[in-house]
Amino acid sequence: MNAMIFAAGLGTRLRPLTNDRPKALVEVNGMPLLEIALRRLHRFGYTQVVVNVHHFAELMIDFLQKVDLPGLQIHISEEQDALLDTGGGLKQAKPWLDQAPFLICNVDILNDLDLRAVYEQHLHANALATLLVRQRTTSRYLLFDESQQLCGWRNVKTGAEKWSRKSTTTHEAAFSGIHVVNPQIFDYMPDENIFSIIDVYLEAARHERIIGLNHDDSLWLDVGKPHTLQQAGELLKQIPLD
Repeated sequence: MNAMIFAAGLGTRLRPLTNDRPKALVEVNGMPLLEIALRRLHRFGYTQVVVNVHHFAELMIDFLQKVDLPGLQIHISEEQDALLDTGGGLKQAKPWLDQAPFLICNVDILNDLDLRAVYEQHLHANALATLLVRQRTTSRYLLFDESQQLCGWRNVKTGAEKWSRKSTTTHEAAFSGIHVVNPQIFDYMPDENIFSIIDVYLEAARHERIIGLNHDDSLWLDVGKPHTLQQAGELLKQIPLD
């Protein structure tokens, strides 16, 4: 099984911790977020992982070259010249991900999900992409119909909406930063290099099944700000890594 970790972000919400290191190397209980993500993927049998790097790229590359997880091959996708956003970052990683379905996760998301089971659920869903979602408060929501197919996106602060297709009944769900995708997603990517993966999903949803998979019964935390690190430390104690 293949995966990609989005780890190139600037980590502005975690300042001042990211003044001298990338977000991915901020530690929880003495362990970098990137190591936590890699060990979780390794635990569930993933054998190839792509990690994109941008902010403090040299520190990231040095760290990744020292990772020792038997059977796990790590590919580094360098974005030093420009941060490519989630869609552009995935597009650049295509050479490593275009042969089979793959999982994507954000480096700053802690969770206790069975990541092999998530992958297998996607394989049986007959969908182009499976997006993990939950009920939580956010400013931006994905919109799904009664069969959990993606219909649109809404920013509740600005009122902006984007629609793939209209449905008489939709409900909001917050994206969890974990998704499993078929390589055919690359067919829906634009010619430019910097764009959001959410926009790609919205375009693809006009023609394909993009589904939401709810995981309200699992542990989940966005380690996005310094004050969440203490909470992250307590949560990590409940998440097996090996």
